[in-house]
Amino acid sequence: MEIALASENSITRAIDVLHHGGVIAHATETCYGLACDLRDPKAVERLFLIKKRSFDQPVSAMFSSIEEAQKFVVFSKQALETAKKFLPGPLTIVLPMRSDAPFPIHVCPPSPTPIPNPTIGIRISSSPFAQSLVFSFGSPIATTSANLHGKPNTYSVSDIESQFLGMETVPDLVLDSGVLSLAPPSTVAEIVGDRVKVLRQGDVRLR
Repeated sequence: MEIALASENSITRAIDVLHHGGVIAHATETCYGLACDLRDPKAVERLFLIKKRSFDQPVSAMFSSIEEAQKFVVFSKQALETAKKFLPGPLTIVLPMRSDAPFPIHVCPPSPTPIPNPTIGIRISSSPFAQSLVFSFGSPIATTSANLHGKPNTYSVSDIESQFLGMETVPDLVLDSGVLSLAPPSTVAEIVGDRVKVLRQGDVRLR
């Protein structure tokens, strides 16, 4: 597990790792998160193996802006209003995938059984470092908390090292932004038409 201080230089290193199918850990406005290239199904599978997450539990996608997200998911009027009000910020909005996206992205490892009416949880982080990372990478990256599935969220590099100690598969690169303030995970809401269904409550309250 390579560890580097979060900086412009380490963003360059992180992008190289992502382009070569690696998995990185970096700070967000909530906790440390894991990221990989969503265009690369093998990288997505590696992320799931690192996290020990069930292959049928999709991760979210981090975008650089609402405009970029609109290329991949369908925003209803309600969804767009909500996004413009709360993003960037600790909110994940689950929306239908577009059939005419610029290229396919994978929020789960490949499966022989197609998912009917697929959706994606979209994130636009308010963390300047996370924003710089996804903007510099140039396409959406996976985002999920940097912990073993079922274990507490991680708020420091030492938290990450403790959880992954002795594990065979670990993140390739950890970008150290210091100890983060304790914060709940993002609010997760599915928005279909004008119907808003909160799936997980965080700091952002939609009603």
